[in-house]
Amino acid sequence: MSDISAAAVPTEITDPVNAAILAVSEDRIQGFPRDPFGEISRLSGVELPVVLERIRAMLESGTIRRVRQTLMATNLAPGALVAWKVPAEKLDAAFDFMFREDPFSGHVVVRSTDAETTGSQYRLWTTLKVPQGFSMEKHADYLAAQVGAEGYKLLPAKALFTLGVGHVRRKGMEPGSRSDEPGQLLEVGVVELNALEWRVLAAVKRELAPGEVRPDLWRVRAEEAGIPLDELLAVAEDLNRRKVVGRFSTFLEHVKPSATGVRVTRYNALFHWRVPAGREVDAGRDVGRHHIMTHAYWREGGAEFADVNVMGVAHGTEKAAVLEHKDAIDRHLAEAGIPVSYTNVFWGGRSEIKPSEISPMAYREWCESRGIDPEAMRP
Repeated sequence: MSDISAAAVPTEITDPVNAAILAVSEDRIQGFPRDPFGEISRLSGVELPVVLERIRAMLESGTIRRVRQTLMATNLAPGALVAWKVPAEKLDAAFDFMFREDPFSGHVVVRSTDAETTGSQYRLWTTLKVPQGFSMEKHADYLAAQVGAEGYKLLPAKALFTLGVGHVRRKGMEPGSRSDEPGQLLEVGVVELNALEWRVLAAVKRELAPGEVRPDLWRVRAEEAGIPLDELLAVAEDLNRRKVVGRFSTFLEHVKPSATGVRVTRYNALFHWRVPAGREVDAGRDVGRHHIMTHAYWREGGAEFADVNVMGVAHGTEKAAVLEHKDAIDRHLAEAGIPVSYTNVFWGGRSEIKPSEISPMAYREWCESRGIDPEAMRP
């Protein structure tokens, strides 16, 4: 720990040292690293003691919302983006329930469109992961009954084309900035794990407290789990090879302003496109190559959303700039010979984010805590 008091350490993303660290730590440490903070130091060019000090301070101040090893949850538990049709007078209460009472709902966002259009009555959007062995439809039915939803639409991903955050890295990005190669196609499929593998995942995925921002992170977690360090590392690296592990990441508080009023981003846009059947992968990879996109998926919207089949998320501090990025993507799709017969933007408003729980044991415990027979929630 530095001799400098935490209060004296800069914690804003505008500080050049913090910006250099965050440009790496948000989404460039892919897979499972044995020495995550050493990798952040190496790639950012910031000395390790400073990296540790700054990340601790930003975490304590709330600039960083959480630090954790992420998992490819789509490969560990059936999941979907869910659009909920909730009466206006129940919207805030439904939001609170999804965020506070359901550990299997992750992103919870109230969205709106610039004009009344297909699907605009679906105001509440969540991500949902239901652990292996249980029914996503039954869980969604339970949630709908609890919040008084008039309907919902499950939108599971059929393929992923980009998945990252990098808000600091994306600041000031020019519309149309994209890679020379199409986005990577990431297949979606659930991987079954044994008891030891679940135990290792539980040890590595829990978010870090400020005091855990230290070089020997995994040794501490191995001791906590009662697993030899070499075994924890070997199992985690095998899970990484099996595409179960996502990235080691610092997650910024990108919705609410910091203590001094600085916002990481202001506008959260969910883009919808309808492309011809059979061109979903081509379109998704071309959307995914654009650097502004934090997420891009093939999802089937159905009649409720004008049969859109490619979706993606982008963020920005100015609405006009976000729309310029979308215009650039639309032009690129046209240049690539991919016709778009319908498109729309769902803007994010109130928003909260938490990791979705994916453990089957945690699901059984949650059911029992709410007086639900876990066996009744099986497919």
